[in-house]
Amino acid sequence: MKRASILVLTFLIPLINWAQCAMCRTQIKNNVSAGETSMAEGLNNGIMFLFFTPYIVVFVLIFLWYKNSKVNNRVSISERFKS
Repeated sequence: MKRASILVLTFLIPLINWAQCAMCRTQIKNNVSAGETSMAEGLNNGIMFLFFTPYIVVFVLIFLWYKNSKVNNRVSISERFKS
């Protein structure tokens, strides 16, 4: 039952998000036609933030993994020469 609920929600969430886009687009069109562009700029900034955040998180994780593996490699090399 739990899996079925998760499956149904997985398919419904994109439909809910898609419906909201039409409302946002209409609101932005009305504001821009009236000469107010601050809301459109804010929406664009929000979209860019949501677009770049996952890439930044992945980059930081890869950097930390690389740095950690490099430190572990140095420790193992120095232990070999101590023996």
